[in-house]
Amino acid sequence: MNPMASYLALCETGELQRRVEALERLLESCTVCPLDCGNNRLRNELARCFSGRLPVVSSYTPHFGEEPALSGTRGAGNIFFGNCNLRCVYCQNYQISQTHKEQLKNEVTHERLAAMMLELQARGCHNINFVSPTHFAPQLARAVLLAAEAGLTLPIVYNTNAYDSVEVLGLLEGIVDVYLPDLKYADSEEGYTYSKVKDYTEHARAALREMYRQTGDELVFDERGLLRRGLVVRLLVLPNDLAGIRESLEWIRDALSPRVAISLMAQYYATNKAATDDERYTLLSRRINEGEWLRAVSLLGELGMEEGWMQEYDTASHYYRPDFDDPATPFKDIRDFPHGADRT
Repeated sequence: MNPMASYLALCETGELQRRVEALERLLESCTVCPLDCGNNRLRNELARCFSGRLPVVSSYTPHFGEEPALSGTRGAGNIFFGNCNLRCVYCQNYQISQTHKEQLKNEVTHERLAAMMLELQARGCHNINFVSPTHFAPQLARAVLLAAEAGLTLPIVYNTNAYDSVEVLGLLEGIVDVYLPDLKYADSEEGYTYSKVKDYTEHARAALREMYRQTGDELVFDERGLLRRGLVVRLLVLPNDLAGIRESLEWIRDALSPRVAISLMAQYYATNKAATDDERYTLLSRRINEGEWLRAVSLLGELGMEEGWMQEYDTASHYYRPDFDDPATPFKDIRDFPHGADRT
């Protein structure tokens, strides 16, 4: 395996510079995500994600709560972007995703964002993991170019809510090494009710098709077992099956491949608006129970999903804020669980 991150080859040929310029042109009348606001963010007009020309970074740190192949022994190099193009009523990071006035103080230059990447590399992190990057895709691409020219070599992880533009993802091909999307809902009605966007499922599935086109279903690891390239789809189990786990797994299996890696997550708890007395969100007002979790787990084997990880229910389903607290939430390999798929 070539140990070089993909963007280094693009940098050498000048293609990375061309991609960055193409992405930045989308900011002039913003079509960076499916909201298609049309605001001129190059002139610092705020789009519906409340973001303008410069990236907003809430924090950056080695992080040990990701999947084992990303966290490794020295942590994923997480960079948490502020603001978001969704408005999830149960967002576990709502303090940074839905407080745009407070996040203004966290605007940074592209040069500073590049310096953060180089610092995380110097601290021994295994990758650069951009968390909630969709609305800052052009800015992160510019920063990757600057960092690559200054010595960055780590793989890039794109940790997204999947409400992404297929055009943008196409321009990110070869810049991103690992796609780590959530697939939040199997039905866009839930996407509108609980994340406040239209046609979530249609856009997310189109985005996953594009990610799969770029990576296929093979996970590429280095000699230490760290993930260097591939696609891992996260499915968060919600109370009352609001995520539609069966339907999403069936779609992944049939539209993509049964070998696409799944990360099944048990960490849901009621927070943000879901923790209030608002009757619209009553179905989200509690943690998932063990029966709901085990039913979701059993689907992996039933539907023949062959790769990935799952969180341990007892450890994950507690009050957990991954941007502030940083527990090493245990994951099991799907193949190690008795209800997981049998690869033999």
